[in-house]
Amino acid sequence: QVQLVESGGGMVQAGGSLRLSCAASGRTISEHVMGWFRQAPGEEREFVAAIGWSGPIIFYGDFVKGRFTISRDNGQNTVYLQMNSLSPEDTGVYYCASAFSPSKRGADYHSWGQGTQVTVSS
Repeated sequence: QVQLVESGGGMVQAGGSLRLSCAASGRTISEHVMGWFRQAPGEEREFVAAIGWSGPIIFYGDFVKGRFTISRDNGQNTVYLQMNSLSPEDTGVYYCASAFSPSKRGADYHSWGQGTQVTVSS
């Protein structure tokens, strides 16, 4: 089992940037696909981005449109989500999760962090 702890959320103005981090423990994340999801109040959980075991497999949700970048540091057991050009529509709780194979479906991820709040003001 993998334990995940997100950090880096906060409040930012529209057009600003945030970098989220997800620290993993328990098992090395080099064996897992790591993903980011988000959930806005009253909305369903939404896929944001995922990165494969060694990095070459990377994919994003349709809404990202080049604004976000996912990366990982297997030596530090950490995955990152760099978010630029943020808009109020990006507001929500961002979750880190791990899976055994690449997927955009939350149901395919077996371990989840507690989430970090991102609030973008207009």
